Amino acid sequence: MTKSRLVMITASVVGIVSIVRPLASSAEMSVSVDPSRMTQLGTVDARYQSYNVEMVEVTGGRFWKPYANPRHNSPNTSGPSNVPDLYKYRSPIDLSNPKLRRLAAALGPAYLRVSGTWANSTYFADSEHAPSSPPPGFKDVLSRPQWKGVVDFAAAADAEIVTSMAISAGARDASGVWTPEQAKRLIEFTQSIGGSIAAAEFMNEPAIAAIGGAPKGYDAAAYARDFRVFERFARQAIPDMIILGPGSGDETAASDAAARDGSEGAIASRDILPQTGRGIDVLSYHHYGALSQRCTGVAGTRRSSLEERALSEDWLASTDRAFAFYKNLRDAFSPGKPIWLTETAEAACGGNPQASTFLDTFRYLDQLGRLARAGVQVVTHNTLAASDYGLLDETTLTPRPNYWGALLWRKLMGATVLDPGMSIAAGQHVYAHCQRDTPGGVTLLAINNDRAAHVLETPFAGKRYTLSAEPLENSDVKLNGKALKLGDHDDIPPLEGVATAAGSLELAPTTITFLTLERAGNDACR
Repeated sequence: MTKSRLVMITASVVGIVSIVRPLASSAEMSVSVDPSRMTQLGTVDARYQSYNVEMVEVTGGRFWKPYANPRHNSPNTSGPSNVPDLYKYRSPIDLSNPKLRRLAAALGPAYLRVSGTWANSTYFADSEHAPSSPPPGFKDVLSRPQWKGVVDFAAAADAEIVTSMAISAGARDASGVWTPEQAKRLIEFTQSIGGSIAAAEFMNEPAIAAIGGAPKGYDAAAYARDFRVFERFARQAIPDMIILGPGSGDETAASDAAARDGSEGAIASRDILPQTGRGIDVLSYHHYGALSQRCTGVAGTRRSSLEERALSEDWLASTDRAFAFYKNLRDAFSPGKPIWLTETAEAACGGNPQASTFLDTFRYLDQLGRLARAGVQVVTHNTLAASDYGLLDETTLTPRPNYWGALLWRKLMGATVLDPGMSIAAGQHVYAHCQRDTPGGVTLLAINNDRAAHVLETPFAGKRYTLSAEPLENSDVKLNGKALKLGDHDDIPPLEGVATAAGSLELAPTTITFLTLERAGNDACR
């Protein structure tokens, strides 16, 4: 990209791009569109932007150890074999914490997904007094008071519960077939305390079944057999519950081949969906663009390299590549079914150090924009408040930059997705939705991931909400030049926009701007 500034004018109904005269100051070109005439692409779930609380957070246990300093390298100095360095023990999360509830409620309505690899081997107690250690075939214990805490938190945070079932050896009969006893116990207790489970995956990530608690030798045929048992049970016990599946992540043609070649515990979605695809209500998948350095054992890179990668078109486009893979599977084996992304973040294994900084907010908001445009109905971020990829710091519950980005999305972006009429290019990642709670209004999300300034021209006056940080790997973020921080009593500050006139609006380098156009008069938004 040259140092010239590209003028971007909001999108037209027919997506026509017209080149107009260069600006007097330089040889910049403009792209012309009109937000009042943008066509509707579709709608997303009212709980589109959601979050995950890992089951191991609820029970207490060892989860990914945060980096000592997000500006420094991984604490893991001897590679993934150095297991003690990968994990940190946590006491059960306090879901009654008023600050946590208030910050989560500000993102509502949402789905609260309580799952993760640990959920596959978690025993749900059959009485108020849980055993001190799990029965044979399980690794962790979920007590009734702990699960009641989840139900109560969901109600307080305007969230609906999504989960997955225990599938380890303890949840099976003598012949190794999965039984619904544990699932039945969880569902009946949830209902008895006035709660409900909105959606569930049979298990978490069958693609890594071997390390996810499944019995030795577990394969696609065994999964399909067990899924049919689960489906019959679920349709009878809780007919309104959405059955999600398969809930695997980051598969490729190569991983399909590896599974077929007999890689230990690798079950390709392509091998199980022919038998289970019509039994699911929604195709669910997971996506991480990378493994964190705590799992790869590779030390952090230079600051300039980190920034270059995080802002690169290739990195941001990984969202599209993962979606395309699972969409093709959906079209082949579950035609017409909705798609949910039920687990995602900057990197698997707790995230890299930059996951807690503004540098990752480009990915976070770009991913929401891309997937809404593509037709994905729900995106669930991992996690709300654990390890480096949490929206909140797990110790202090201080909001991180991604939380503030999430809050602005919730405040400004409605469920109706519009066609901006322009392709994604460096410095001009533009997404459009009907403005939330504003008939006829349009909200643009303009992500300038370029080192050069750009200009956004609109034919309407509006309000600007620009996120920035200096340096980019800062855990603090500014809105329109003012630091975003909670108040003295942990109150969320007002998120105020700055009035802008019709015409040119400069987008500073490496900034993210929401622009609300209340008077766009878009018919699709009425």
